Amino acid sequence: MEHLTYLDWFLVLLAAFILGVSKSGLKGIAIIIVTIMALVFGSKVSTGILMPLLLVGDLLAILYYRKHVQWKHLAKLLPWMAFGVLIGVYVGKDVPEDVFKKGLAFIILVSVIMMFYWDYRKSKKVPTHFAFGLSMGLSAGFTTMIGNLAGAFSNLYFLAMRLPKNQFIGTAAWLFFFINWFKVPFHVFSWETITTQTLIINLYLVPAEILGFIIGLRIVKRINDKQFRKFILFVTAMGAIILFFR
Repeated sequence: MEHLTYLDWFLVLLAAFILGVSKSGLKGIAIIIVTIMALVFGSKVSTGILMPLLLVGDLLAILYYRKHVQWKHLAKLLPWMAFGVLIGVYVGKDVPEDVFKKGLAFIILVSVIMMFYWDYRKSKKVPTHFAFGLSMGLSAGFTTMIGNLAGAFSNLYFLAMRLPKNQFIGTAAWLFFFINWFKVPFHVFSWETITTQTLIINLYLVPAEILGFIIGLRIVKRINDKQFRKFILFVTAMGAIILFFR
């Protein structure tokens, strides 16, 4: 903590605030949080710092959208995500920081491209075959362990299921609440990216996240989501490029 500058604190508090807004239901902005945290703390360390914040955001979301969860979709996706997490644990455990950083930047860029592609493609039809759920689950599990970046893949899956907005948000909240708790022991005992020091940092950031969630609930109904997503995706892509060459 003593090495963090005022600018670093501003950035991580901003990231925590944006995370709260994201968990309130404004999808497509979580990638910028990962980018900011990786730039400030380093790629691998940042994944552990984010974990408790993600759990707090998941808890807020499931409490607010608790009546809208669709358990049948969780049962289909959750096992494959868990398996993808295990793959990510094995792959990422002994990866050097420089390689991990470039890999995280690559995943961020791929996620941005996926979301741009989804926004601009003419056909919104997505395959609903068993293999589609399997591939989305494995990809989401792997990317959520490596860089907390499962959103692009899980969003595609839930869009394929034609879930209404509240069911989409509520089901995704429970999905990530379960999978994030599943990841915690690996961060503590395998990667050692959750420590007493990182938890102290979390205590400073949680109030900003809660504030973001409260404000997010108000603005999510009013904001021009399409234009906002374009801005966030552009800034995030720039952040990923900076992260790659930093």
